[in-house]
Amino acid sequence: MKLIRPVVCSLVVAVTVAAPAFAALGGDATSVQADLARMKGALRMTSTAVFTVHEITTESGVVVREYVSPGDKVFAVSWRGPGIPDLRQMLGGYYGQFAQAASTTRGNHHRLAIERPGLVVQSSGHLRTFFGRAWAPDLLPQNFSVSDIN
Repeated sequence: MKLIRPVVCSLVVAVTVAAPAFAALGGDATSVQADLARMKGALRMTSTAVFTVHEITTESGVVVREYVSPGDKVFAVSWRGPGIPDLRQMLGGYYGQFAQAASTTRGNHHRLAIERPGLVVQSSGHLRTFFGRAWAPDLLPQNFSVSDIN
C-alpha cells in the first residue's frame, strides 16, 4: 500500500514528459493540422450527427482520438498504443485538476481512474500496451454516450 502514492506520482510525471502535442480537452479543433504535422502521423476523420472524431496515428503506433462537438469544442480524448501521449497537452486547462486528483488517488500501477464533477480520466495498461480516455462531462453533446469514447 505504501508504494501506491509513489507509483501514481511516477505515472503523472511519466505522462508529462515531452511528447507530441494534441488538441486540448475543452479547446477547439483548429490545432489538429498542427498536431498532425508535429507527430508526422496520419489523420482520419469520422463524422456523425452528434460529433466528429479526429483520429491521429503516429509512426510509433499511438492512436489518439479527439472528439469534437458541432460547436467545435474538444469534449473528449482517447488514446491507445505502445505509449501514453502527453496528458498535460491533451487535458489542457483540465490538467491541474487531473494532477491533483492523481496524486491523491489510490489505485494500482496498472490502472488510474479519476472522476470529478468537471473531469473523468480512465487510464490503464502495461508493457507498451496503454489505453485511456478523458472527457469533460459538462461539454458532452446532447444524446452522446460515453461508451462511444474508445
